[in-house]
Amino acid sequence: MLDKKYLLWVSICILLLFPLFDLFHPGLPITHDGQDHVARIANFYQSLTEGTVVPRWAANLNWGYGHPILMFLYPLPSYLASFFHFFGFSFIDSLKVVFGLAFIASGITMYVWIKEMLGQEEGLIAGALYMYAPYRFVDLYVRGAIGEHVAFVFPPLIFYFFLKLSKRYSYWYVVFGSLSVAGLILSHNAITLMFLPFMLFYAGYLCWIHRDKRKQIVLSYCSIIVLGFGISAFFLIPAFFEGKYTLRDIVTKGEYQNRFVTSVSDFIYGVWNYGGTGKFSVQVGILQWASVFFALPTAIVLKKKKRDIIVLVTLCIAFWFVLFLMTTASKPIWEIITTMQKFQFPWRLLSLTVFITAVIGAFCISFLTKKIKTFILFLSIFLILFLNREYWHANGYMYKDDQFFKNIYFGTTDTGESAPIWSVRFMEQPPKSRTEIIGGEATVSEHKRTSTEHVYEIDVLTDKAQIRENTLYFPGWVVKVDNKPTIVEFQSQVNRGVMTFFLEKGKHIVTVQFLETKLRFIANVISIASLATLLFSDILRRKLWQRFR
Repeated sequence: MLDKKYLLWVSICILLLFPLFDLFHPGLPITHDGQDHVARIANFYQSLTEGTVVPRWAANLNWGYGHPILMFLYPLPSYLASFFHFFGFSFIDSLKVVFGLAFIASGITMYVWIKEMLGQEEGLIAGALYMYAPYRFVDLYVRGAIGEHVAFVFPPLIFYFFLKLSKRYSYWYVVFGSLSVAGLILSHNAITLMFLPFMLFYAGYLCWIHRDKRKQIVLSYCSIIVLGFGISAFFLIPAFFEGKYTLRDIVTKGEYQNRFVTSVSDFIYGVWNYGGTGKFSVQVGILQWASVFFALPTAIVLKKKKRDIIVLVTLCIAFWFVLFLMTTASKPIWEIITTMQKFQFPWRLLSLTVFITAVIGAFCISFLTKKIKTFILFLSIFLILFLNREYWHANGYMYKDDQFFKNIYFGTTDTGESAPIWSVRFMEQPPKSRTEIIGGEATVSEHKRTSTEHVYEIDVLTDKAQIRENTLYFPGWVVKVDNKPTIVEFQSQVNRGVMTFFLEKGKHIVTVQFLETKLRFIANVISIASLATLLFSDILRRKLWQRFR
């Protein structure tokens, strides 16, 4: 007979594999954003192969005019997918591999954290609730939201290293804690903003129960958060500060108002649907609801520690408050705290309910005896598999080869919010050619073209010629004529958002380059400095200790 430990691990494997079977089917599951994510990854990978370590410009998007969406799009999923594509997976399969591995990793990280905090059975039930919440399958098979999906890996991991540091200091806990914070930010900036209050609350809670080591713990937590944000600065700073150059605030203004959950009953049950807002299910999950309703009464009846009851009360209040924030009744709060509008969709807060209910469920069975705990555990696993069996299926598949995504893509892959503010929202048709002569006469010969550098030899036959470079302007684009910068016009009503410039008679070498702005350069330096500090601080500390002890 198998040892109980092995039975638990067999159960984990079953939990991990069931929802992923449809990812093994040829083609890409049809979702809201799936195809667009593959197109972004293809552009991201192209930049990487051209030697751009931090891809910011998607050259083939927007009907070939290019697009700055990579600057505002969480890059970690694209780095991961690019890694698998480099080793021979198609772009579609690379995306599916990232989806599958992120799903597995999220369950493992939740299990590891809760196991450290409460125990093995508690960790397993928490991992199961975390993975099998209905919203996880909305992200996976309805929306195709790769950023949110990957982001689920990191909150439990951050909390795990917080917990370990509260018990004893280790340089490696700080390293991996910092990388976990950076991973969360680089997976999805809006999800990071949602989880930040929970991170701070948990850090404060651990400081409170470990008063004797408070100073050391606070310093460790501050190091993790500062270094985590520092490492991700190459993405976070430009994404935040250069958003003013896009249509973001215009396109997304007031969008949240139409995305509230209109009926509270929808949180309890909703028919599974592959449509958009108002159609796909926003249910919390039956076992998740059971955890919320039974955890606190169970703790009180069994007369558990006051500290556990305080934690459960706090979690339950947080749960109900998050539900409230997704309903129309919370609209005044969204209007006052305008930062929340960056979430775009109030129902996106379901990410928090997934996390909260998993933790509550773990506490719920932790109050039981060993025998009852094991029974409830396996019963819960059975019910989770049974109740969610209809949710982990694709709504069909699309079939595109890699060349389709490498070619000019007829779309921006967003709703236009990343388009430069001086351009139109969508170009809607490809340009006649990469470079046009719109004034005077000239001949053009293209010498080199990458995502961020275009080199031409232009022979102007008249006294002057006006050239139109059919690439959208965004800060960082410069035009050099015979290696000297020239004036670029990009706000003309006739050539709106597209770069134009003049050339004098004669032959010229024209170089059009997308360079790092001062802001991006500073952000890159912060990331490098933060990573170096993280990796070498312990070596420096030890050398100084040996010298001065």
